[in-house]
Amino acid sequence: MEVSYREEGVASAASSIAGRLVADGVPARLAGGDPTLWGEDADAEAVAGRPAPSRSSRELLPVLGELAERARAAGLTNVVLAGTGGSALAAEVICATGDVPLTVLDTTDPGQVRRALADGLESTVVVVTGGGGQAVEADSQLRIFERLFADAGLDPAGRIVVVADPGSPPARRAAAGGFHLVPAGGGPHSVLSAPALVPAALAGADVARLLDEAEEVLPLLSLDSGNPGLDLGAALGGAALAGRDKLVMEDQLSSIFGLPDWIEQLVAESTGKQGRGILPVVGADPNRSGDELVVAIESDVGDVRVDGPLGAQFVVWEYATAVAALLLEVDPCDRPNVAEPEENTAALLALPDLPAGAPAFVDGPVEVYGSATAKDLPGLFAELLHAIPGDGYLAIMAYLDRLAAFDAPVPDGADFEQMTDAWMMADPQTLRTLLALRTDRPVTFGWGPRFLHSTGQYHKGGPQNGVFVQITGVVTEDVAVPGRPYSLGRLQLAQALGDLGALETRGRPAVRLHLTDRAAGVARLLEAAQEA
Repeated sequence: MEVSYREEGVASAASSIAGRLVADGVPARLAGGDPTLWGEDADAEAVAGRPAPSRSSRELLPVLGELAERARAAGLTNVVLAGTGGSALAAEVICATGDVPLTVLDTTDPGQVRRALADGLESTVVVVTGGGGQAVEADSQLRIFERLFADAGLDPAGRIVVVADPGSPPARRAAAGGFHLVPAGGGPHSVLSAPALVPAALAGADVARLLDEAEEVLPLLSLDSGNPGLDLGAALGGAALAGRDKLVMEDQLSSIFGLPDWIEQLVAESTGKQGRGILPVVGADPNRSGDELVVAIESDVGDVRVDGPLGAQFVVWEYATAVAALLLEVDPCDRPNVAEPEENTAALLALPDLPAGAPAFVDGPVEVYGSATAKDLPGLFAELLHAIPGDGYLAIMAYLDRLAAFDAPVPDGADFEQMTDAWMMADPQTLRTLLALRTDRPVTFGWGPRFLHSTGQYHKGGPQNGVFVQITGVVTEDVAVPGRPYSLGRLQLAQALGDLGALETRGRPAVRLHLTDRAAGVARLLEAAQEA
């Protein structure tokens, strides 16, 4: 595992900061899980679970092998992960890199859930994790799959695996339903623990190799020199203290697939609080503005290069993020603003009707909610871009089906490039690309409610320099949540409104764009962005 600096200024600053940390004994203390680095109120259990894979992870291997063997024997080859947060993202990266199929449902979008429900129910096994198994997304999907299995004459007990701490509400739910329970273990902030490893192992990933890769780099993390975690953390934190607090990640040449999405969650949630933080920017070209630090995975295109296998990358990034948080004087394991949107959502769901309000204006299939002086979408986009502070960013948050673009019609006989173009022009993420061409400030994109367990913390706890565009859409085919007084469509809109309310109470500039026809609405957004 190696971290190398590609820019002299970054190298000089990082070397100076690393020397100071060494003098304070930070490397050994952090590798040993010393919570006093962040004060007396730090969560000792959370800190101890990061960054090393726990002994329980290694001890879990026989259990994982038995689970995978039993699933294969029963013909359960379609693995669905109902989970949220870093562990779900890690499982997605592990499986994508290992080229094994895994369906991750960290969503409440009815369309996206319906896709999973229609995909080979007889061969499906569902792993429920995320938020300790208590997140509303995972709870809803557990209920939906349990009812679906039962209605199809399939025993849910043999097809649902719950990963949770013994004695917790999800564990009690597993006992009541007869589901297989795997103890979560490893601490809530350890990526290489059961919530990520169970779904990955069931999908067919080589998790033993992953742990081997992680454990090979561990001895380096207690060293005062040649410590990749210290080198990377000093670069991240030192750059942020110097005003370069936008972390642009480049992985186009990497053999690891999707790692920046997991890094985004880790860095944003760990550092974005008390008005400070590092903003990760994924899937965007660098603007080469003065507040960017470009970090490349396995390539020389950035200011910092990070090389190493996936297991080592996980551990080093966790260690480095803890170092960066220490330099920013925030506790990486504290998530003070994550619960607020969840509480807002619960309050909204208790109302007879969701208070969506009246639109400020309507532009074709798009209703615009919020304060704006513009009268059409091109004018609104121009207004929002102009509102971004000189050190700020624009965040696009889409509460939609992230697979819907693949339903876009393509010309008969189209080649791969033509198919890709068709999908791109039906994908809400293209809005980021189009708006990024019109500003030198970072433009981020997040799928809701997925980002609530990621950049959502940074949006509310980080620097107050963001401008926010939320996208919601009409639901034509809803999905009921058994045992709950709401459907997925109602829950999804409540989550969007709850998060919007949390932003508005902090004075963040925010608008909601509601698509009364999802496909036509996306097309109009992209057209308007080109006109802006």
